[in-house]
Amino acid sequence: MYVCLCQGVTDGQIRDAIYEGCCSYREVRETTGVATQCGKCACVAKQVVRETLSNVQSAQASLAYPASFVQA
Repeated sequence: MYVCLCQGVTDGQIRDAIYEGCCSYREVRETTGVATQCGKCACVAKQVVRETLSNVQSAQASLAYPASFVQA
C-alpha cells in the first residue's frame, strides 16, 4: 500500500528500512523520503514504523532467553 504519494513510498519500503537497520521514524524518513513533502502521510507512516518496530522487538524478545546452567 502506498503511504506517501508524493515520494512513492510504500508500507513495504518502510518495513524494509527498519529490517535494514533504521530504528526510528526519523531514520526511516531520512532513508525513504516519506513525509518530506506535504506531510499528510506522516501519521500513517509513524503508525507503520511503530507497528513494525514493535513486531521486531517482540520477535527479538522471544528469541532471547536467560541462560541457565546446571552443574552436572
